[in-house]
Amino acid sequence: MARIDYNDYIRVIEGWPSPEISFKDITPLLADAQAFKQAIDDMCLPFRGMGVTKVFGAEARGFFFGTAMAYTLGAGFVPARKKGKLPYKTIGEEYVLEYGTAVIEVHEDDVDSGDKILIVDDVLATGGTAAAKANLVERLGAELLGFSFFIELDFLHGRDKIKHLGVPINSIIHG
Repeated sequence: MARIDYNDYIRVIEGWPSPEISFKDITPLLADAQAFKQAIDDMCLPFRGMGVTKVFGAEARGFFFGTAMAYTLGAGFVPARKKGKLPYKTIGEEYVLEYGTAVIEVHEDDVDSGDKILIVDDVLATGGTAAAKANLVERLGAELLGFSFFIELDFLHGRDKIKHLGVPINSIIHG
């Protein structure tokens, strides 16, 4: 079976959600079974055999990749959500956005100190969300094994915010 060219499955929407943004729409990839399967396999590949016990996926598009990757790796899934969206006791981490700050939270009992965590998202942009999730992993006493992203927007230098952690950073597409 021939490898999929992921660029055929990413629709670029200029000026959405604001005029200066060039939005990468991944819904065509999600809608194609073969392309989505290949993406999940490629995102999991560097972490197979590392003993991943939990996958952290960020709201909302990180849930698409994170749940499928958790299933593929035989791990649990931990939803990292915006402040106030989870119903039980949470632990949160504030991070900086281009227009202010935000808080990402997880349930405090979703992670054990012996867990080995893989952080997953659809896009690595400025790195704020990824760094916040890494801080949560550390605060919860778990081990961070690495990061896996479908798209990395190199010009935003998000990798610079997480590379000091000394774990693998896997990005399938660079743009």
